[in-house]
Formats: sequence, structure tokens, C-alpha cells
Amino acid sequence: MADHAGPEPVAAVRRALRLLEAAGAHGGEATAQQLAREAGLPPAAVGELLPMLVGDGYLRELEDHTFVLADTAPGGGPGTQPVPARVRPALTALRNDTWAAAYLTLYVDGEIRVMEIVDSARTPRVDLWVGLEEAGHATALGKSVLRELDEEARADYFSRHDLAGLTPRTITHKEELVRELDGSPAPVVMDREEYVRGTTCVAVPVYSGEQVGSLGISFRSDRMYRPSQVRQELLSAAVLVSRRLTLPH
Repeated sequence: MADHAGPEPVAAVRRALRLLEAAGAHGGEATAQQLAREAGLPPAAVGELLPMLVGDGYLRELEDHTFVLADTAPGGGPGTQPVPARVRPALTALRNDTWAAAYLTLYVDGEIRVMEIVDSARTPRVDLWVGLEEAGHATALGKSVLRELDEEARADYFSRHDLAGLTPRTITHKEELVRELDGSPAPVVMDREEYVRGTTCVAVPVYSGEQVGSLGISFRSDRMYRPSQVRQELLSAAVLVSRRLTLPH
């Protein structure tokens, strides 16, 4: 597992996620300057990202050079499509591309909840023998969410959850877990047999407006993967899933 994705692709995806989140939270047409300010990004970086997001269909540029999320442009209209239906195609594509079961979680009312799983006979899901509400510390899906929480929200979570040892590799000390969460240089988090023996999970953060969640895959620990390829597949899927979660359908 020595192959690593470079920092710039990871940073670019994170900036794209923040731009989409800002566009979704804006609730209407926004200039590039407004999006840069609301996303907390340098105008030059936003200037580079906006044409790509427009070209890929995530944003729409109107005649006055303002921007809206593509599906909320005039004529789109709001809807009430449930979360699983919105994200299932993206999770199915991720499963097919990585040959691994795909998962989506959201942080809801102080708990990490599984919202959707897409697997198959060839890519079976992990046996969720302990609910993610009680095992966030032992899974990449949960750790990805915890990594994104601010200090207050993270402290609240730890005050309500014991770090139970599920396997010999589970981190059961809060200080050690926090060091791992804060020490990772990229938004990609792993657990190697920390939740269940023989299974590895990789996850990245996603957003539904300001609500954080995680997108991940699980696979047998003895399978050989190119980490950089898996990471890029996950990060690309995270942009799409965040868009689908943020947009009304």
C-alpha cells in the first residue's frame, strides 16, 4: 500500500466540493466572487474550477455570468426524491469501477447513519454486526465523518460513545484516535481490519449542504489494489454524490 495520490488532485477535489456546497447553500444565482468568498477559496482557484464544473454539468453559467447548481437552474424546479434514489447510480458506478461494495453515511442528529449500500454477489457488503452508531471509531466511514467535525462536535460525539475494541486492531483510546484523524494529510481515511477481521475499508467525506457524511468501499484485506487509483475513484465519486445530495430532485 505504498502508492500515494499526489496532494494536488486531492486538494482540487476538496476545493470543488466546497464550491458545490457554497453554490447549494447560496440558494440562487451567485457570482464567482461570491462563491469564492462563501467557500473560503482564493478567487484564482475558483476561476480555474468554475469552467470545469460547468463543463462537467455540475454548475450552470447564466447569461449574466452568475452561477447556479445545474439542476436548480431555471426550469429545473425542486423535488423530493429520497437520498437513496439520488445517490444509488453513483454508488453503483463506484462499486463497478472498484469491484467493491459501496457505502454512504450521513451525520444525522449526532449519529453516523448508513444511508445506502450498493453491493453484489461478487462484491458483498461487510457484515454490519455492530451498528455504525456504536462503531464509528472502528470504521473508515465513521472516521471520515469524525475527521471533518469541528472540535465541539467531535467532543460531543466522544462524550456519548465508548471506543469499544471490536478487533485487536481497533483504536480504543481517544487521544490515539484524534492523533490519527488530525495527522492524515489527505481526506482519504482507511481502516485495516479495525471493524472486522479480514476486511479493509476506505472512505472520503461527502456533504449534503452543510451536513457531513462519508462515501466508502470495503474489500477483503488480501486483495491487491492500487491505492492512488482507489483514492481517485472515491474522490471523483464524492464530488458527484455531494452534488446529488445538495441539489433538490
